[in-house]
Amino acid sequence: MRPGPESPSSRRPERFRVSRYTLGMDAFMERFVLAGGLGILFCVFAIFFFILVEILPLFGKARVERTALIETGIRDALLVGADEWNAYPFIAGTNGTLTFFDPSGQRPPKAFAAPLPEGTGITSAVYHQEAQLVAFGLSSGQYLIAEVHYRARFRENGQPLIKATVDWQAPAPADPWPGPVTGIDLFEDNEQRVLAAIVQAGTTRQMEIAAFSRETSLFKESALLPDERSFSGLEIPASPTSVHLGAGGRILVVASADEQLHVFRWTGTAWVPRQVIDPFPSGGRIASVNFIQGDVSLSLTSEDGQHHLHSLYRSPESGERTFGLTKTFPPFAGGATDFARSLRNKSFVLGNGKHLSLRFGTSASVRWETRLSVPLHHLRLGGRSGSLFGLTPDGVLHLYSVDDPHPEASFTTFFSRIWYEGHDRPRFLWQSTGGSDAFEPKLSLVPLIVGSLKGTFYALVFAIPIALLAAIYTSQFLSRDLRRFVKPVIEIMASLPSVVLGFLAALWLAPRLEDRVPSAILILAAIPAGAIALGQIWNRMPVRIRSLVPKGWEFILVLPVLVIVSLFAWHLGPLFESLAFRYTDPQTGATFGDFRLWWESWSGGQFQQRNALVVGFMMGFAVIPIIYTLSEDALSTVPRSLSSGSLALGASRWQTTARIVLPSASPGIFSAIMIGLGRAVGETMIVVMATGNTPILDFDIFSGMRTLSANIAIELPEAPQAGTLYRTLFLGAFLLFVLTFIINTFAEVLRSRLRERYKVLH
Repeated sequence: MRPGPESPSSRRPERFRVSRYTLGMDAFMERFVLAGGLGILFCVFAIFFFILVEILPLFGKARVERTALIETGIRDALLVGADEWNAYPFIAGTNGTLTFFDPSGQRPPKAFAAPLPEGTGITSAVYHQEAQLVAFGLSSGQYLIAEVHYRARFRENGQPLIKATVDWQAPAPADPWPGPVTGIDLFEDNEQRVLAAIVQAGTTRQMEIAAFSRETSLFKESALLPDERSFSGLEIPASPTSVHLGAGGRILVVASADEQLHVFRWTGTAWVPRQVIDPFPSGGRIASVNFIQGDVSLSLTSEDGQHHLHSLYRSPESGERTFGLTKTFPPFAGGATDFARSLRNKSFVLGNGKHLSLRFGTSASVRWETRLSVPLHHLRLGGRSGSLFGLTPDGVLHLYSVDDPHPEASFTTFFSRIWYEGHDRPRFLWQSTGGSDAFEPKLSLVPLIVGSLKGTFYALVFAIPIALLAAIYTSQFLSRDLRRFVKPVIEIMASLPSVVLGFLAALWLAPRLEDRVPSAILILAAIPAGAIALGQIWNRMPVRIRSLVPKGWEFILVLPVLVIVSLFAWHLGPLFESLAFRYTDPQTGATFGDFRLWWESWSGGQFQQRNALVVGFMMGFAVIPIIYTLSEDALSTVPRSLSSGSLALGASRWQTTARIVLPSASPGIFSAIMIGLGRAVGETMIVVMATGNTPILDFDIFSGMRTLSANIAIELPEAPQAGTLYRTLFLGAFLLFVLTFIINTFAEVLRSRLRERYKVLH
């Protein structure tokens, strides 16, 4: 039977069947979008993981491992010393001979005998590691100094080959002191040498000081010449037991038999008693007194285990530099009998036979602690702080490698108040670099966090009212024809480079605001007041007059008035300043108008040209387009049926906007504000250029600041890779990451609740 013609209904499935290409492309794009989303999540987590990898080493403990043993055969040694690499240590025997040892065993020991006068013994010894000087106190009432000279030649593998020589000086003074030298300390730098000694004069002990100056010229270095600081018979109320020189050889600390520390200071003409310290008021005999690196902080331990740090600072009451208790460490049982300090930071090692403890002065933390199987004495940290060695009583030198790359880093130093050297109280401070090796890094992130919040707060205070009111006016009151022009223009503002805005803030806005703050205050008050007054006047005008202005074009009347009001307020500023901000000169008693001086006297702060007000204006200018655009979109998407129904029921346009449109658009407006907040938190260039970049901790609108993002931009180029500062900057980036995450999460939760609350309006 012949089939009939195909009906249209039978042809329809074939007509509308989707092609294989379309289905394949659809499946491909679905997987491509999924892969892209997963890729973004992977990149975010990869960045997070990379930052964590960089910052986790900051919170690790020190690692100390024994690397070598050297049989020296020297028993009852006086001291141990070494070069900065600890590649060629030496030991001073009881006869004063300095014997150098090669830890690799490739060279035999090399000895330099001390030229002791016949019949003279060594009664005390000290090693000045920075200057490589050894000083022996002699039983003859003299002292003997050895200058150790190291010369390094680096091999092909980068390891140093060290050679050493020793220059002995003649015993001094030529006229011996009246008894054996039982205690001695030494300080030397490029300009001076100061030696302090305790001399046993019969049944009493007295203090002797020998000081020398070195005059230098462009062509030669002069010999050391005695200077006026030499002194004999310095009076101590109780018998001195140990002596210590600090603060560049101008501070003398003497421990006495009455368990007190007597501090003397060189005033330029005499050694003057400055202070008496009771180091352990709760009881406890002094076990050790030692200066840590920088020579302005004393590490003090007691026989009952107390460990304190006293530092020099200028007393707020007297105005003089005195020692005060700044740090309390965990106990060190029995007190320290041995001490070794780092030459690169505030690390030091306490020893008491088999008990060793590596500690850090800034954070008062214990970096490493252990108990050994054999007692170690004469501890010494290498100049580069990468090694530690000590000597057993039977003459075996133990060498250890010390891996503690970030002793300055801890939760305490990052987020707590620290009492830094030279400061009169604990503070939050950021100062990553200094002018000398004795500098104590200050790495508190709190001023940077507060600076970020401060800049963001003032920027949003300026931006939110302007952006939100502009969005409301544009979406609800402005003519549709003008809206198509105004909105793109404002959106183009977001494309302005931050560096241009920062440049304008630093070189144009800041100098103009410096002397015209009262004018700015008047303008900020006059603009809204003028707008409200004009609105009231406009509402009271007859309808026939108001109808002359087309709907949506009312701003034509407002703009000229606001411009005139602003100009009037600007020029009225000096008069307002002279009347409202009166300052009385404390010296002359004269009273005059000066806002800058008035603010400093009233607030106690400082008025800086580049301040948070300038940042708020300019960074707010950068944030306004973002908040405006998103808020205007949210307001424009509110269904017209809602506003039309409100108007039909007799509500005014303002009532409709306030009670219908704004609540409906509130989730979108809140999201716009949060996005603007994120933009302000992460802003860098405007903050770098428009503030003084001073990491201070206050919310003063007329002071500078430094934000986390600006700090990263400023410090990262100079931060050594994998160093403490480098990793700390990554920690700052991590805090920004977390802060943004918390803000976005909070914003999303609140936006969802607002949407759920007002969904009935849609």
